[in-house]
This record gives sequence, C-alpha cells and structure tokens, in this order.
Amino acid sequence: MTETLVQAYAPLIFWPGLGLLLFRILPQSFPRFLGRTLYWVGVPIEIFSLSRNADLSGNVGLTPVFTVGALGLGLALACISWSGLQWLASTEFPKWGITHQSLFGDRGDDRSSQGSFILTTMLGNTGFVGLAVVPVLVGDRYLSWAVFYSVAQNILGTYGLGVFLASYFSQAQPSNQWWRQLKDVITVPSLWAFLLGVSTRNLPLSDTAEWGLQQSVWVVIPMALLLMGMRLSQMRNWNSLRLAIVPTLLKMVVVPGCVGIIAALLGVSPEACLVLVLMSGMPTAFANLILAEEYNLNRDLIVSAIVLSTVLLLATIPIWLMLFGTVYWGK
Repeated sequence: MTETLVQAYAPLIFWPGLGLLLFRILPQSFPRFLGRTLYWVGVPIEIFSLSRNADLSGNVGLTPVFTVGALGLGLALACISWSGLQWLASTEFPKWGITHQSLFGDRGDDRSSQGSFILTTMLGNTGFVGLAVVPVLVGDRYLSWAVFYSVAQNILGTYGLGVFLASYFSQAQPSNQWWRQLKDVITVPSLWAFLLGVSTRNLPLSDTAEWGLQQSVWVVIPMALLLMGMRLSQMRNWNSLRLAIVPTLLKMVVVPGCVGIIAALLGVSPEACLVLVLMSGMPTAFANLILAEEYNLNRDLIVSAIVLSTVLLLATIPIWLMLFGTVYWGK
C-alpha cells in the first residue's frame, strides 16, 4: 500500500506546490483562464475518454443513488450541526473559550454563513481532485463508478441542489429563476461528454485518436492540480478558520465513513465501496466559491474549508484504504 500512497500523494503535493510558485510570476487572470479551459474543454475530454474505456458491467447504476444519499446526508448533518453551534453560542461557556464570537467570527450566524456552511459540507471536488486521485487507487474496472459519481454530483449537487440552496440563503434573496438553473444543468459540458463517451464505446477510432485521448487524461489532471495551487495562493482571509473545522470534519470523515458502512452492508464489492468512499470524501469543491460570488454568501468560510479539507485529504486516504480498501491488505 505504501507504493500506492506515494503514487497518489506525489501529484497532490508537486502540482499544487508548483501552482503556488507559478502564481507569483503569471498574470493574475491566468487562473480564471485555466479554470474555464478545464471546465469547458479539459475535464469533458477526460470524462469522455474515461467513459469510453470504463467497464460498465456490474451495479454501476447504483452510483447516482449513493451520490444522492451522500448529498442528503451532508445536508442533514450540516443543518443539525449548525443548530448545535447556535445553541452553544447562545449558552456560551467562557471558561471553555466558547462564545458567539469565537464560533462564528465577525460575520456571525447570518443566512449567508449558514448557506456556506451547508455547501461546504455537501459538495466535494470530485471533478478535479477526485478524478485525479481515484484512478491511481482503483483498477480500471471501477473507473466508471468514479466517473458516474463525478457527473452525478455536478448535475444533481452543484448545479442542482447547490444552486437552489445558494439562492435560498443569499443575502440579496434574488428571485429563483428556475429556467436559468435548468439551462445551467443542461449546458454542463461534463454531462454531454459522458453521454457522448458512453454512446460511442462501440465506435472505433484511429490508433492516434485513441492514444491522444488516453494521454489527455494525464495532461488534464496535472493542470487541474496546478489550478488548485494557484487558487490556494489567492486566499488571504482566515477569519472563519475555526468555524470551518466542523463542516470539514463532516465532509471528510463522517459522510464518507457512513457511505462506506452502508455500501458494505448492502453487499457492494470492496473495490466499488472504496471508490464510493473516496469520491464522497473529496475536499470541499472550488465550485462553492463560484456560488458564493454569485449569491453573496460567506466566502471566507468556504475558503477556509477548502484549505482545511485539502490538507486533511492527505490523512484520510490511508485511513479509507485500511478500512475499506481490502484489495490492498497484505501489500
């Protein structure tokens, strides 16, 4: 298992670290350009390639069910935890350092902070980080589970429930234009890339085209991790770091642990179970920042959660491998 962890950790450390350094010399607009390019071109090509070659046998159709379950569990735990923190803040335990200020900071427990708290607990970075890490840790036969999970979360989570919740908790309380949200869902490029890849599985391509598709995956993944390092270098405000601990632990420990236990009890194969645990335990998504900008939520809380969950990922991967990755035991 040590060799596997080295292969998984190496890109997670090298490419974001390089991004942190390069951001100092590259134009300030470059991260946005790279992010848009990955969103519209890079990640769709990656998903197209993976969906063409992934093994769709077995109970892969269960993946969206577990995705919805993980989203619902994250929503429920976030709401319960938020209510518990409000109770602690109202009672206050000065001797223990528990006060309203220490828990919620300068922003307080307003609607925008609650919305950010919920989003950071629910939505993980399954597209960039998930599809970069999971293929290294599982066999090709179960890559389809990871692809299915990423697409399902983008559609049902980020651009579905995520947009709805961001609009609901917005300080400005804008009108909920359902047609605009529907357009956002329909135009998700990863969805069309996945459908195109599945529908053309039996359509032969030239050797050059197939080779190019396979190699493109190993270009997209470093660029996505490079972008993560650049985005991390842009973060300056850490006022919400203490409050971010709660959604980070829920997102990285509680939710994937529950997903793994439920999957094991339902008889899901160990390899597929590991994929579900890893994908549900990915760090807080950068897409939350986009929602925060659009709907005027608490950006500082989301930024803090992104940093904490990204660092915590290095510790949770070996834990999930030991608990659910039975395929690696004895190695």
